[in-house]
Amino acid sequence: MADFFLELHCEEIPARMQHKAADDLARLVTERLKEAGLEHGAVENLFTPRRMALSVLGLPDRQPDVRKENKGPKVGAPEKALEGFMRANGLNDISEATVQETPKGQFYFVVEDIAGRPTADVLPDVIVSALNAFPWPKSMKWGHNTQRWVRPLHSIVALLDGQVLQGAFELGDRTLEFGNSTKGLRFPKAGQISPETIEVSGLEDYCSKMAEANIMVDAAEREAFIVDEAAKLCAAEGLSLKEDKGLLREVTGLVERPVVMIGTIEDSFMELPDEVLSTSMREHQKYFSTLRADGSLANRFVFVANTKAEDGGKTIVAGNERVLSSRLSDARFFWDQDRAEPLENRNAALEKIVFQKQLGTVWGKVSRMVELAGLIAGKTSGDVAQAKRAATLSKADLTSGMVYEFPELQGIMGRYYAQHGGEDAAVADAIATHYAPAGPSDDCPSAPASVAVALADKLDTLVGFFGISELPTGSKDPFALRRSALGVIRLITENGLRLNLRDLFAFAYDLYEAGVLTEGREATVEALMAFFGDRLKVTLKDKGVRHDLVSAVFARGDEDDLVRLLARVGALSSMLATEEGANLLAAYKRAANIVRIEEKKDKTKHDGPVRPDLLEQAEEKALHSGLLVALETARPALEREEFGAAMAALSGLRAAMDDFFDQVTVNAEAPEVRANRLALLSMIGQTLGAVADFSRIEG
Repeated sequence: MADFFLELHCEEIPARMQHKAADDLARLVTERLKEAGLEHGAVENLFTPRRMALSVLGLPDRQPDVRKENKGPKVGAPEKALEGFMRANGLNDISEATVQETPKGQFYFVVEDIAGRPTADVLPDVIVSALNAFPWPKSMKWGHNTQRWVRPLHSIVALLDGQVLQGAFELGDRTLEFGNSTKGLRFPKAGQISPETIEVSGLEDYCSKMAEANIMVDAAEREAFIVDEAAKLCAAEGLSLKEDKGLLREVTGLVERPVVMIGTIEDSFMELPDEVLSTSMREHQKYFSTLRADGSLANRFVFVANTKAEDGGKTIVAGNERVLSSRLSDARFFWDQDRAEPLENRNAALEKIVFQKQLGTVWGKVSRMVELAGLIAGKTSGDVAQAKRAATLSKADLTSGMVYEFPELQGIMGRYYAQHGGEDAAVADAIATHYAPAGPSDDCPSAPASVAVALADKLDTLVGFFGISELPTGSKDPFALRRSALGVIRLITENGLRLNLRDLFAFAYDLYEAGVLTEGREATVEALMAFFGDRLKVTLKDKGVRHDLVSAVFARGDEDDLVRLLARVGALSSMLATEEGANLLAAYKRAANIVRIEEKKDKTKHDGPVRPDLLEQAEEKALHSGLLVALETARPALEREEFGAAMAALSGLRAAMDDFFDQVTVNAEAPEVRANRLALLSMIGQTLGAVADFSRIEG
């Protein structure tokens, strides 16, 4: 067995691409090894901003021998078929082929025994094929090269058991020969040596020599080192590091040997909102924020350098502090300038911002949100005036300098500017939270005004895009409509709001000016209901609720109160978890199958009323009576939203249904009796249908 090692050394790979690129390299190489018939053992990939390394253990010394059989025409086939077979296989005469007996007769075959090649001869082709197929999101050419790569490629280490593979990668104007040497750090740390050229013999030797050269080739090791060093620096000052997994991953991808340092924010900038400080540091400088014991932002920042200075980093820290001061001076300018103008005055500029080319401007959206938020607040015992005021100001900060510079602060800056203008706290909070929840991990607003505006924003978007047939397709959802729908579901269910979706959709539809929406109101509402049904299944699946139960309740067509729908699904799930419920479902399916088969045979429906005078046996009379009682009990219970009681009434039918199937012959000789018994079986589905469409339930 032999071990294969590969390293690609290039200019800095963007941090956002590194993890996937390392996985792609491993995938492309192992796929080609499999195609070549080369089984292997463990695979390990390592990467830094300037290199990707791959190790594959346990490769055989050579490919297995392969026998290839090409089947040709049948013996006695027309001459033209034989000629085509000979031409395709390089035969001069058909006698050069062998004849083999098959279940379908005798056929010509060309048998070729292919000897396996040494693995060392196969691997260069594997490497080149993988590199040519590499799926970089963005790539470039450099110099006079015609080959594309993410950044200029400098060297390729390719070894099998320490021996250099004979091969090369063509760049266009030059050839990059495979070798056994790579480069160290671009800028060696002060007082430390990083050799210009590092020769390696395999994975273990590579990792050892990279460590000697002060390079951490394992991304997980770099990340852990950054976290540990940052924690020590913060602890020394009684602080903690503000968690930011996205920034940590990005910074890990910017350095080969991290040097963690801490700097100070000028006191004059600490009057800026915490979100402005942390966002400016994160987005512009890739700095980490620090927190005091009470959770407030401290006047320290942590950053990661890629080199160690002779003075212990004092010059580097001072330089970063100066750069940060310049950045924060810009932020303070925006902060002062934005507050000089009342927030409401900014609404006029929203008339010039397009929401969507067919749906109009952002101000048009705000105007609709005001009415929709007022309606929702009124239906949920909220303060209508607060909700309308918050909706009116909800998008005003989009025209502020701060949000122009940092779009991720939209809503957040609106709250600060609203507070500065003396707005009610509930109004300011609603402005800040109306984009939430933007994802499954986001907190869901709970204050009445916040919920009303958040719902209004999302419902207006959904109705608008569905009204012009701009729907999500497959994995594509450019307008984040799935996220909006999930947000609506969370806002309603987590706050226990008793709202009818159809009414909300219809109201939102009517708020658009005539002719803007190209789909009819009813079609738009029904399309949205189906869409929400699918999103609800996704939401509940994560909570362990079966999707078919959601479909069964949703299919009734009259349930658009999500709180009530979830209660009904929960009760149905509880019933089916019992022995009585499971047997009831089995009996229903048996009855439905009989009715379906007989209706197909008779070419007519058997869903008419049951005639009591044609019920002959005690078992069918008992079932009919039981169905009537169950329906009489279940309907009032459903109206009272006592779903457990309704389910109990239905599950009580199990014994009567079992007795019916044991003792009664459905296909009686008398046509009228037979039709009546089929109607009785149909009545089972009609009775259970008061709760859910049992035909949608699996099992």
